Amino acid sequence: MIPALAAALAEREAAGLYRRRRVVDAAAGPRMTLDGRPLVAFCSNDYLGLAAHPAIVAAFTAAAVKHGVGAGAAHLVSGHHHLHHELEDALAAYTGRERALLFSTGYMANLGIGHAFARRGALVVEDRLNHASLIDAGRGAGVLLKRYTHGDAAAAASALDQDAPVKLLVTDGVFSMDGDIAPLPALAAACDAHGAMLVVDDAHGLGVVGATGRGTLEQFGLDAHEVPVLMGTLGKAFGVFGAFVAGPAEVIETLIQQARTYIYTTALPPAVAAAALTALRVSDGESWRRKRVLALVKRFRAGAVQLGLPLADSPTPIQPLVVGGSAQALKCAQALEHAGFLVTPIRPPTVPDGTARLRVTLSAAHTDDEVDALLDALAGVFR
Repeated sequence: MIPALAAALAEREAAGLYRRRRVVDAAAGPRMTLDGRPLVAFCSNDYLGLAAHPAIVAAFTAAAVKHGVGAGAAHLVSGHHHLHHELEDALAAYTGRERALLFSTGYMANLGIGHAFARRGALVVEDRLNHASLIDAGRGAGVLLKRYTHGDAAAAASALDQDAPVKLLVTDGVFSMDGDIAPLPALAAACDAHGAMLVVDDAHGLGVVGATGRGTLEQFGLDAHEVPVLMGTLGKAFGVFGAFVAGPAEVIETLIQQARTYIYTTALPPAVAAAALTALRVSDGESWRRKRVLALVKRFRAGAVQLGLPLADSPTPIQPLVVGGSAQALKCAQALEHAGFLVTPIRPPTVPDGTARLRVTLSAAHTDDEVDALLDALAGVFR
């Protein structure tokens, strides 16, 4: 035993901040068995219900049989498979950008953006509620990081109003713990006025938001000139794994040359790329999935309003119910689990102190009856 670590862990548990892994026994989807008990999960990011889609599973299986289960090396050594290249071309076309570059995870993609563009002397301006990976991306040596009040485009513009050799304005498109959407047109205008480059992490927008699911940039009609750096993930709405950055050719080439998380890591398994290619096609071909999950969002919100639940202002599948204290959030989650629902409590430091919450997420794979039953259970918990 290491006494100092044991004491720190005990202190964390007493504060209601201890995190525990749960062992799931089921294929990806809203219905699972946890510790031998059947539950309906409302905490996955599988918004379109694609993680166990038969066509995507078949594409993964066939590619694994043909190409093996590992890439064997980094992209710049011998690991850049033709399936990776095809997926990058497909992602560029999907997002309307010139090129795209694959990364193993969204965290690695955002850190890679920081490595490539937030060089010494750079000014990085970020929303206060940005994802942890974006905050970490702006903490490079010699970088000035400024954080503005959540969603305040005027504050972002004010923070950009100083001299720096490189200026980056970095934001989530859809905020992962709140479900709201960044004021991207105003942020793009601020960047244009102050000579800054806008970086948007649209991990939770792609596949769901916008007229065809192309994300928050589609919703606002923003092009690659206005948003030169777009980060997206493949493990949320698309149900697979991995991430990418899309943008002009010079952005992608800079990442290839300077992003340490791209240069020094093994490439995704080719079978994952094959699955992601199929997921892109399925998400377009089965557009009812996007419509379905957004219909469930409306159903949930209408029921929550009727019940007087502490609903946040979110038009996306992320529907947080702010409880306040960490201990209270844990108790609420435990009560929901007893009622047959898995909803993860989100506590500091993931969210600010005093804003612990139940982060309800909806999927096209949920049924109307499951959403209604969750609302009934939530009503009992909050009573």
